[in-house]
Amino acid sequence: MPRDGTRHTGGGPMIKTRFPRRDFLHLVAGVAALLAVSQPAYAQDYPSRPITTIVPFPAGGGTDVIARIVSEHMSRTLGQPIVIENVAGAGGTTGTARAMRAYTIEMGHMGTHASAVAFYPNLTYKPDVIAPIGLSGWAPVMIVARRDFPAKDLQEFISYVKANAQKLNMGHAGVGSIGFTCGLLFNSIVGAKPTFVPFNGAAPAINALIGGQVDYMCDGGALNSAPHVQSGTIKAYTIDAEQRSPILPNVPTVKEAGLQSSKYRPGLRCLLQRGHRNRFWTNSPTP
Repeated sequence: MPRDGTRHTGGGPMIKTRFPRRDFLHLVAGVAALLAVSQPAYAQDYPSRPITTIVPFPAGGGTDVIARIVSEHMSRTLGQPIVIENVAGAGGTTGTARAMRAYTIEMGHMGTHASAVAFYPNLTYKPDVIAPIGLSGWAPVMIVARRDFPAKDLQEFISYVKANAQKLNMGHAGVGSIGFTCGLLFNSIVGAKPTFVPFNGAAPAINALIGGQVDYMCDGGALNSAPHVQSGTIKAYTIDAEQRSPILPNVPTVKEAGLQSSKYRPGLRCLLQRGHRNRFWTNSPTP
C-alpha cells in the first residue's frame, strides 16, 4: 500500500482510504490492545468474588438450615465462599429487601415472594425483580401444639380450638410468612379466631411453643418442628402430605386425620437478581 493511504482494486482506479497508513496501523494496534485487555474480563466466570446468601429469618429455622446445606454445595461448585447473613423481621420482607444488592442470593419461598405482597402494600422490593435459580426443597406444613394441649387427635383439636379460641394464642413467624398464611387458612377452615402472636421467625415461635407461651401454630416446614416432635417437647396433630413422613411415622396426614388437604406445599428457592441469574445459569456447571 502506498504511503498516502491509497490502495489498488485490481485493474480499477486507485481509491483513497479514509485513514492514512500510519493512522490505520495505530488504530489496529489500539484495537488489538483493547481486545487483549477486555477478553479475560469477559471470559471470567460468574461469580468472581464471595457471595452473600440472605436468610430472611433467624438462625436455627428450616429456611436457615436448608440455606446452609445448599450454600455449602454451591460454594464448592462455584469456587467462591458463600457467607450466610440472617436478616429477620416483617415476615421475611426485611431480609428480602437486602437481597436486591449485587452478589447476593436469597433463600426465599412463597411467603417472601407471594403472600407477603398482599400484606405489605409498600414493600421496598418487587418480587418479579428477583428470579429463582432453582428449587432447594419442599417442606410439608404441620399443625403442632404445646405438649400438654388437651386434644389427643386432630378432630378433638379442632373442636377444642373452636370452643376456646378466645383463650388461645397461635404463634407464627411474622405477618406474611408461611406459618402466618397457613394459620389463617386453617383457622378459616375450622372457623376459629385465636389471638395471633408474631415472632421474627419459625425458630423463636417453636421455642415459645416449647415453653408454653403460645398454644399452637402452623409450622411452615416440618424441618422446624420434627426434632421437637420426636423428643416429645411439642405435639403434632397432622402433616399436609400425600403420605406419612418416615421420620414422623405416628403423625397422620391431613386426609387420614379427616380434614380435606389444602395442598399447601411451600417450596424453598434460591433467588437472585434477574441480570445475575442469567450469568449464573450460563457459567455454573451445576445450577
